[in-house]
Amino acid sequence: MTESPITIVCHVRAPLLLEPVDSQVETLQACESEGTVDDLLLRSWPKEVTRSETSPHQEVLETFERFESWADRRGVSIRPPFRERTRTSLTGETRELLMTPLLCLEVYEDDELVGVFPHSDDETDETATTDEAIATLRTGEVPTPLGELPTESAGENDGTCPDCGDQLVDGQGLFACRECGWLGTVDDAGQFVSQESPTRAEETPTIP
Repeated sequence: MTESPITIVCHVRAPLLLEPVDSQVETLQACESEGTVDDLLLRSWPKEVTRSETSPHQEVLETFERFESWADRRGVSIRPPFRERTRTSLTGETRELLMTPLLCLEVYEDDELVGVFPHSDDETDETATTDEAIATLRTGEVPTPLGELPTESAGENDGTCPDCGDQLVDGQGLFACRECGWLGTVDDAGQFVSQESPTRAEETPTIP
């Protein structure tokens, strides 16, 4: 069982809780009662939301954007369960709509968003469902999402020298290390590339 506080935000489509949604909510409430979940927050949202700055449901749109940002970082998709649709009225007015799922979970560990369920991995054709997430929460564990977070590769442009780890000095795209004399540039992939210099072993280049 994880020692970090677990908070679940459960979004359900208003106004009714129908099977099997109500049983899922009941299970989450049981998790909170049994202590496998520290906090359970229930939120309702409409079936569809107009995607515009004047929409009365800005909180739903902001929630969707937060979910999309999380999914992009992990390399997974939340479309579906979210869907977008264009509707044209008899007067020719066009509206862009966001269709919400019946139920969606946000999983927080130590106040950090670590999962949105359901979601899918297009490369493996796998789907992480709310049922699976709830079953894992019932055991006191945090459900593991599909995909993975990007990791920094060696030599990535993080501002430190690839050779000694000291801070580099940026001279208009030419990077130099005052500690060991490393000299180089950054390639298209964002990685440091060494630039051989005949004086590297003797002195650190001067950066204007």
